[in-house]
Amino acid sequence: MNSKLKTSFYLFANIVFSITIILLNKWIYSHKIFPNITLSMVHFVVTFLGLCVCERLNFFDVKSVHLNHLIVLALCFCGFVVFTNLSLEYNSVGTFQVAKMLTTPGVVLIQAIYYRKQFSIPVKLTLLPIIVGVTLCFCYDIQFNLFGTIFAIVGVVITSLYQVLVNSKQSELQLNAMQLLYYQAPLSAVFLCFCIPILEPSVASIPHSWTAVEMIMVLVSCLAALFVNLTTYWIIGNTSPLTYNMLGHSKFILITLGGWHLFEENMSTNQWFGLSLTLFGIVSYTHIKMREQAQAVIVVEKEQLLK
Repeated sequence: MNSKLKTSFYLFANIVFSITIILLNKWIYSHKIFPNITLSMVHFVVTFLGLCVCERLNFFDVKSVHLNHLIVLALCFCGFVVFTNLSLEYNSVGTFQVAKMLTTPGVVLIQAIYYRKQFSIPVKLTLLPIIVGVTLCFCYDIQFNLFGTIFAIVGVVITSLYQVLVNSKQSELQLNAMQLLYYQAPLSAVFLCFCIPILEPSVASIPHSWTAVEMIMVLVSCLAALFVNLTTYWIIGNTSPLTYNMLGHSKFILITLGGWHLFEENMSTNQWFGLSLTLFGIVSYTHIKMREQAQAVIVVEKEQLLK
């Protein structure tokens, strides 16, 4: 398989699996087939088993790491996945997608406060349409509910913290994304095992007599979670940042349209405007950040030439 065809395959697969897991999980939650936290734990287990297979096939090497270094990260990983799924369960797919975009301002805020990182005025200005757009989507959501809003906000805070920690830990421990996930996934599954008896005590809420369709849906959801991770890591490692970001924007639009069509989620004009405003902010942020990074590389190269 030539390079362009291989890249196209992974991009297409990532889009398909990303759309599948969001819409499928929404279907599972809508039909009360599987409790949220339990499903997240099963996803972690399947992801870990898949990574074990990948390690055997020499897709990556496992590095020895003391688990004490990963406890906080694994807890954040649990919170990130669980609260993101709760946001999906209690919000419309469109509102869920838009809420996730608040992660960008969240990461910027954490880096500015705790790491004293400086951001240019153009970057800061791109955060305004994101925040205003998300606010409009929530305020005019026909299916608005308090729990959904709380879960979305908590999910954004934890996801922002998780993304900052991942970058820090990868640099500190010299691990790539797959090596880090190899330890994160089982550790997070163990943590959720302790939460399930408290937060989801009635295992009876999982139907004992599943239909074949329900079993297939849960299995496909687990496999989609694994393949989203695998294809994402390949894309990050083998394509440009522009390709990865444009892929994210495409998924944002397709998943929103998919939720609108499949679940008949009526969106008001103000919501569509908010969604468009959010997308404009995200695209602008990506463009400005990439331009600044390119300029920084040119400056470094010039300094090296002068030496």
